[in-house]
Amino acid sequence: MSAYTALDLQYIGGQWKAGTSIRKIKNFNPYSQDLIFELQAASCADIDSAYDAAEAAFKSEITKSIDIRKQVITNLSAVIQQRREEIIQWLIDESGSTRLKANIEVDASLGIIQESLSFPEKMQTVRLESKDLSRKSFVLRKPLGVIAVISPWNFPFHLSMRSVVTAIACGNSIVLKPASDTPVTGGTLLAKLFEEAGLPQGVLNVVAGSGSEIGDYFVEHPVPKMISFTGSTEVGQRVGVKALGSSRIKRLALELGGNAPLVILDDADLDLAVELTVMGRFLHQGQICMSTNRVIVDESLHDAYVDKLIKRVKSIVAGDPNDAETLIGPIINNAQVDKLKTIIQNAVQQDAILAYAGGIEGQLVAPHIFTHVDAHADIALEESFGPILPILKARDEAHALELANATRFGLSSAVCTSNLARGGEFAAKLDIGMTHINGISVADHSNAPFGGERNLGLGRFNGEWIFEEFTRTHWQTFPA
Repeated sequence: MSAYTALDLQYIGGQWKAGTSIRKIKNFNPYSQDLIFELQAASCADIDSAYDAAEAAFKSEITKSIDIRKQVITNLSAVIQQRREEIIQWLIDESGSTRLKANIEVDASLGIIQESLSFPEKMQTVRLESKDLSRKSFVLRKPLGVIAVISPWNFPFHLSMRSVVTAIACGNSIVLKPASDTPVTGGTLLAKLFEEAGLPQGVLNVVAGSGSEIGDYFVEHPVPKMISFTGSTEVGQRVGVKALGSSRIKRLALELGGNAPLVILDDADLDLAVELTVMGRFLHQGQICMSTNRVIVDESLHDAYVDKLIKRVKSIVAGDPNDAETLIGPIINNAQVDKLKTIIQNAVQQDAILAYAGGIEGQLVAPHIFTHVDAHADIALEESFGPILPILKARDEAHALELANATRFGLSSAVCTSNLARGGEFAAKLDIGMTHINGISVADHSNAPFGGERNLGLGRFNGEWIFEEFTRTHWQTFPA
C-alpha cells in the first residue's frame, strides 16, 4: 500500500487543488524544525466553493442513504487500521506527538468511528403520545445540513474525526478547517481516508488557510447550520460572537480551554497520586485541554508528595517523539514556547517557588514544578497548555473543594483517595463536566459525554450527546 501524496492541497468537491490565496502556510516538523511542505492557503473564494459543494452534496439523494453512510464508516475503520503506522508517523512528524500519544489518538478515533456506526439507524420517526385524542403525534429526527468544523493542533486527528465522522453518520455534510500547524493530521489526511473509504464527493471538504484571512468569513458564511469549534477560549468566544451575530444564527458546539485540578485528599495513596500527576500533566507535553493544570494536595501529604513527584519526574524522558521511551516531545511552535517562558517568569515574580526546572532547549520544554503557589496567582487560574505544574496546598477537604472550583473553566478533574465513596461525594460537588476518581484527568470514552461548564464552552461530544448536537427534531401531527 503506497503512502498518500498531494496532502499539501485543498480538498473541495471531491477535487484536490491548490488554494487561491496569495498566502502560504509553512508546515514544520516541531522537533527537527525541517520544512515538511508549503501549502498554498485557501481564500474566501475557496470557502465559497467548499460550502457550495457541501450544500449540493447534502441535497443529493446519495447522502441520504443509511446503507451508504454505514458502509463508508465501516470502510473508514478498516482503512485507518491498514494505514495506522502512516497516520502515527504523520502525527509524530507534524504535531510533535510521541508514539505513546499518537497511538492513543488513533485508538480514540477508531472508538468514535465505531460509536458513530449506530447513528444512521437512529435517524428515525418516533410516535408520541398525543395530548389531543383527535390527532396523532410524531417526531422526525433529521440532519442539520452543512456543518462547519474548526479543529485544533493538539489532538488534530481525533478532534477533527470526532466531529466529521459523527456529522456524516447523521446525514450532514462538512467543511473542515484544520489548524494551520496541522493541516494534514487535522485535515487533508482525513480527506484521503474518507476518499479511500468511498465517501461521495462533496460530503467532506477541507480548506486550510490563515485564520486572519478566512476565519471570520468561515464562521459568518450563510450556508453552515452549525459551527463545531475546538480550541482556545479566546478564539472560541470570538467564534461564538460571529456565529450568533451573523445574518443566520447558527448552532454552536464550543470545546475550549481547561484548568483541570487533581485533588489529592488526606487518605490518598501517594505512589498512585504521583503516577496520576505524571500522566495527567505531562502526556503530550501538557498540550491537552483535559491535562492536569494544577494539583491540590492536602497539607498533611504535601511535602512527601512533592518529594516523590520530583524523584519520579527526573526519570521522564523528554526528546525525540519517534523514540518509544519519550513521554515529552516538542511544543508545537516557537510562539507557544515563548508563552510558556512567560508563564514561568510570571510565576516566579508572583512568589511561587520553582521546585524543579527541567530546562528548555529549542522547542523541547521539560517539566517545571512550582510549589507555594497562591490560589490567586496567574499560574493557578489560567491554562498553561504545557509541562508546567503548580502545586497548591489545601488545609482540609473543604478548602480543597474551594480551590478546585476557583476557576473560570470546568472541563475535567481527578480525585485521589483510598475511599471511593468519599471521592464520588467530593466529585459531585465540583462545578465541572467530568471527574475521574483514582484516574487521570485526561480521559475520553466514545460513549460518554465529553464537555464541561462555565468558560469551557457549549455542548457535549460523544455517544447520544453528540447525536443530539448534530441532528434536529421536527414535530408533526395528523388527524387521528
